[in-house]
Amino acid sequence: MEKDSVLEMRHIYKTFPGVKALQDVDFTLQKGEIHALMGENGAGKSTLIKVLTGVEEFEAGEIRMEGNEQPIINRSPQEAQKHGISTVYQEINLCPNLTVAENLFIGREPRKGGMIDWKTMNKRAADLLADLDIFADVTKTIDNYSIAIQQMIAIARAVDMSAKVLILDEPTSSLDDNEVEKLFRLMRRLKSEGTGIIFVTHFLEQVYEVCDKITVLRNGRLIGRFTTAELPRVQLVAKMMGKDFDDLAAIKQTGEKEASYKEEDIVIKAVGLGRKGYIKPFDLVIHKGEVVGFTGLLGSGRSETVRVLYGAEKTDEGELFVKGKKLAAKHPIHSMYEGMAYLPEDRKNEGIIADLSVRENLIIALQAKRGMFHLLSRKQQEEFTDKYIDMLQIKTASRETPIKSLSGGNQQKVIIGRWLLTNPDFLILDEPTRGIDVGTKTEIQKLVVKLAQEGMAVVFISSEIEEMLRTCGRMVVMRDGSKVGELCGEEMSQSTIMSTIAGGQ
Repeated sequence: MEKDSVLEMRHIYKTFPGVKALQDVDFTLQKGEIHALMGENGAGKSTLIKVLTGVEEFEAGEIRMEGNEQPIINRSPQEAQKHGISTVYQEINLCPNLTVAENLFIGREPRKGGMIDWKTMNKRAADLLADLDIFADVTKTIDNYSIAIQQMIAIARAVDMSAKVLILDEPTSSLDDNEVEKLFRLMRRLKSEGTGIIFVTHFLEQVYEVCDKITVLRNGRLIGRFTTAELPRVQLVAKMMGKDFDDLAAIKQTGEKEASYKEEDIVIKAVGLGRKGYIKPFDLVIHKGEVVGFTGLLGSGRSETVRVLYGAEKTDEGELFVKGKKLAAKHPIHSMYEGMAYLPEDRKNEGIIADLSVRENLIIALQAKRGMFHLLSRKQQEEFTDKYIDMLQIKTASRETPIKSLSGGNQQKVIIGRWLLTNPDFLILDEPTRGIDVGTKTEIQKLVVKLAQEGMAVVFISSEIEEMLRTCGRMVVMRDGSKVGELCGEEMSQSTIMSTIAGGQ
């Protein structure tokens, strides 16, 4: 083993039916190192983590810890924890109805006379959080706290279980900039105390801010291990994608002039639309062929605004017109009938139906729009599915593969295909590229611009301002549930957006 390494994985092989998930992959983690594990969806990152933590068995290779000659094999996550390997997942695996202290010590509660010693447990929990500068009342249930605090508590639990290797799987996807910085401070502290951290993320900026090393996988193979400071970003993207990759700056082919629109080009017109206690009244006009971005900090009201537009949340103020016709959407199905489509932010809970096939997930919105008395034939379903698998380059073994078997990026493409199949005039995409790889992000951005060029009106929401500047022709700026500005043309820059978010108009 390398000197000071806490973990070495050598010549790892793992296959699934028809898929070589890992082929001769090596991975080394040093003590006191933050190490990014990078690659497109389907590159093998998740499989490597599952092999390491005992979720999946591997066919060949060795895993060694802390210089020991004797390899280890983890047959379960519990066995991995005994070896000092802990994982904090993107979907927080805490129990919302239990207190912070109970979540920290679940399964290993201090006992006295056969009963849980609540006083000792609460004190130990409070001391642990205080030591890590995490501020939470340990006697309150975990659902009282934000996703960011829950992430920290999950990390604290791993630390208290003497984690030598801490795996953070997309921990920043749902955090704002301040929360990310708090997480990074905690990561740097653990690093200074000798913990090795594996950081799985799609945010390039974060990798370069906090990581010492980068390991890149592609199509189940190791591309290389690099020192972060010595690897330019464009080279990292090229290694992940396996080809030279332009800087994405020119996705929008047209000039950045403000387009001129006629009255008949208006697809969506909101006048004083709002809902008390949810979103403040706003005016908005969206035309054919426009990509309009909604930007603002997390919690600013971006998602709430589009849910109001779509009818996923009922309004109690104002009016909404679709192609000149007043719409009183009582249910999303009414919006679908009027040519609207909505890809929600929460892909896992509101987007995919995990146990259904790619085909069933793709045709379900069109079938709902047609009604139960106009069923699509099996032949039609298969033709539609094949068309969008080909058009969106969805990587799936077949149209009958359960969607839960697909990578996150390919699941997202299926949902986009679902809504394109309904032939909408107005498409809402809420965080369509979150948690997916750089290459798929670019494909989706190009698709959005292409749809607009073909006349569709699109709303595009992303936490990444650079992505929105590349994709959108106009930006609506949100703060604290209010629309505080609209930017277009030369006004659309990072500095203008940030100052608008901070100071209103």
